[in-house]
Amino acid sequence: MRITIVLPESNMSGGIRVAGIYAERLCQRGHKVVVVYPNRRQPTLASKVRSWLAGKGWQRLSPPGPSYLDQGAFEQRVLSRWRSVIDSDLPDADVVIATWWETAEWVAELSPRKGTKVILIQGYELNGSATDGRLKATWTLPMHKIVVSSWLADIAREEFGDGCVSLVPNAVDLKQFNAPPRGKHSFPTVGLVYSGGGIKGCDVSLSAYAQAVQTLPDLRLVVFGHRLPLASLPLPEGASFALRPPPDHLKTLYASCDAWLFGSRREGFGLPILEAMACRTPVIATPAGAAPDLLKSGGGLLVRSDDPADMSRAILQICRLPDPEWRAMSARAYAIASSYTWEDATDRFLAALDLATERARRGELG
Repeated sequence: MRITIVLPESNMSGGIRVAGIYAERLCQRGHKVVVVYPNRRQPTLASKVRSWLAGKGWQRLSPPGPSYLDQGAFEQRVLSRWRSVIDSDLPDADVVIATWWETAEWVAELSPRKGTKVILIQGYELNGSATDGRLKATWTLPMHKIVVSSWLADIAREEFGDGCVSLVPNAVDLKQFNAPPRGKHSFPTVGLVYSGGGIKGCDVSLSAYAQAVQTLPDLRLVVFGHRLPLASLPLPEGASFALRPPPDHLKTLYASCDAWLFGSRREGFGLPILEAMACRTPVIATPAGAAPDLLKSGGGLLVRSDDPADMSRAILQICRLPDPEWRAMSARAYAIASSYTWEDATDRFLAALDLATERARRGELG
């Protein structure tokens, strides 16, 4: 099969990572895969002026950073500047896959020669801005939808009347994320991924830790992130922070904890949940993304959304478990994470592409 994947950019985000994994695995299975994306956006005049007025100097385009696409064996085509992808940028193909609401707008305008149109939906990124209407409109485009969580499938059905979507949950690479069986640590320890954005709920997790440490003074905190902590959302004194840790160090960070905190207010999937569970670390999560699916049979605790006190109680509950009970929860987390692999996900992904082409042949996609 000839497959084109259209990305909005190349970076270290979870969405780009998932798209890169599929591109690599499809290529390994003998499919012809081309990944296309525009160069990075130039700073706007308005953002340059704001930077200058804030005393940060005239904003310039920063050098390109690392990306999850860097080691890919698939063909990559990078546009010379940031703009919409058009027919002449892409090869003729059997399937063309949008991966973000803006790329869905681009793919919708492509000619039929570029392939059956599919959209891989990894989130529902409403933020109260003028782009919300455009985002919602992409859910009604004549494209077959592949979603990564039951929550997104529910949105497609309940809000947009589309009950024919393909649910393809993400998996975890057990070669990268793993840990041997262990007991509780000498000092109770929890961890989280740092993000300054409100959607990810980092403030909720940090507040929960601050409440829990009042009752459990020796509670430790492990944090990693792709950016330094903001002054407006500082880490507590004594927290351990790793900036852009190398992939082979992530499993050490996950395994150093007795529980992993996932406080997201809205999430398409939530890869850190699976990564922590694969490292035998129970997860305390809000009911966002895939958390309800992954934790419904154990391996951690679900807590109320946007409720630091509830998360704090869950921290104390897990950290106070007798060692045998904690080991049982840890083993359950690993069993769930290892029960579904990227090979399984790729099988489902290919089945979704086959369904898309069949629906297009029957005229169901417009």
